[in-house]
Amino acid sequence: MTTQKVAKASHARPAFFATTAIACFAYGVLVLLLMHVLRPDYTPVDHMISDYAVGPYGWIMTTAWLGMSCGCLMLMLGLFRSGPTSIIARLGTLLLGVASIGLLVTAIFPTDLQGAPLTRSGNIHNMSFLVNVGSIFVATVLLAASFGSDSRWRTYQRTAIALTLLVVVAFIFQFLTLHRGMPYGIANRFFIVVLFAWFLTTAVRLRAVAASEE
Repeated sequence: MTTQKVAKASHARPAFFATTAIACFAYGVLVLLLMHVLRPDYTPVDHMISDYAVGPYGWIMTTAWLGMSCGCLMLMLGLFRSGPTSIIARLGTLLLGVASIGLLVTAIFPTDLQGAPLTRSGNIHNMSFLVNVGSIFVATVLLAASFGSDSRWRTYQRTAIALTLLVVVAFIFQFLTLHRGMPYGIANRFFIVVLFAWFLTTAVRLRAVAASEE
């Protein structure tokens, strides 16, 4: 293999990671939309999206968690190759890996429905939820703050900051509504929509950065 071919192969990896991340996150979006059609009995106001993994078609929701886990992993690997290299950027990128593991745990251990007996699986799921939300929340903040330090990412920083502010609002809204009688299901969906927007736009930017390096 020639030196030129080796160079092209080495630069193809970040683009591959970015493209795979986009596909994984897009799959997660499609599955969530599908679950609202398949399970109309799970009203959005008082059902978290985790509830879709319980009962009929639960395995479909499980594949969405797996897709999101893979997407976070691919985004992490791509950012390690073509993302900002500051300390806070590396820490934020590493937290995406933590979220990837947490989402895998979420897929393996389904939640307990509201009012159902508590189970070990449900308890583990709840702990993984806190890990996922916390790690992704901090990752978005750290990465948004770091994009300005890299000329390849500087023009994306404004978009990243705007989406991160929405993540902060959604994060607060989610935890303020985690009580019976509150629209926690709506808050959960709002948080997920904002996160998917952040994931997808960041992965698209990563692919553009990787392509410019070829």
